[in-house]
Amino acid sequence: MENQQNVRLAGIAYESLVNGPGMRRVLFAQGCPHNCKGCFNQDTHSFEGGALINMDEIVKDIIENPFVKGVTFSGGDPLEQADKFAFIAKELKKANKNIWCYTGYTFDYILEHINERRGWKELLQYIDVLVDGRFEESLKQEGLKFRGSSNQRVIDVQESLSQNKIVLMKI
Repeated sequence: MENQQNVRLAGIAYESLVNGPGMRRVLFAQGCPHNCKGCFNQDTHSFEGGALINMDEIVKDIIENPFVKGVTFSGGDPLEQADKFAFIAKELKKANKNIWCYTGYTFDYILEHINERRGWKELLQYIDVLVDGRFEESLKQEGLKFRGSSNQRVIDVQESLSQNKIVLMKI
């Protein structure tokens, strides 16, 4: 796991119960092109903000915490640094961590452009669940589990890839 690269993060939630099942570590990517109206995390939009964090240290810290069952990539948009998050996810999968990822891109768009964007194909290999689509303020509803608006989908990525169709998680 020798990698001296950094990922640009807006922040880290060390213990979260709301960004996927179980106790999770949430990595908030810095940088987002979607600019969704009503976004709850607008300070993550700038690609220059946040801080550069060593990816090996992130992985080591997560693996050494026995209470963390999974990791959620949120943002900003993690797909804007897909190669970095792919490295983190790959290392965490070796420790049997569950990986969730939020993105403003739709799964269909990701698959259409998977070979054009650096790291997208590799990252998808390691993601268990993808919550896709832009946050739509007009579609915000109370009680939606793991998503902000009703247009967003909670997708079982590996099952979707193997069946070559979108398979939604039962939540």
